[in-house]
Amino acid sequence: QVQLVESGGGLVQAGGSLRLSCAASGRTFSSYAMGWFRQAPGKERDIVAAISRYDTNTYYADSVKGRFTISRDNAKNTVYLQMNSLKPEDTAVYYCAARTYSGLGYHSREYNYWGQGTQVTVSS
Repeated sequence: QVQLVESGGGLVQAGGSLRLSCAASGRTFSSYAMGWFRQAPGKERDIVAAISRYDTNTYYADSVKGRFTISRDNAKNTVYLQMNSLKPEDTAVYYCAARTYSGLGYHSREYNYWGQGTQVTVSS
């Protein structure tokens, strides 16, 4: 089992940047493929980015491609989401998730563990 804690959210102006971090408990962090999701009010929780166990494969939603970067540091049990050129439509609660498989997961049902979420608000 793994526990996930997100940090780094906040209020930023359009065009700005934020870096989200997700710290995982336990000694088997490298066993999990990881993902970042987001959920705006009244909308479903959608995939933003995903990364495989050893950083060999990544995935990005079309809406964030070229602006966001997912990375992980297995030695620090942490996964990151660097968000640049933020837009008001990026406003949402961002969740970190882990799945007990090596490959990428693209839907929330493919993930086993979730953090509590961190709010990102982008003002215009």
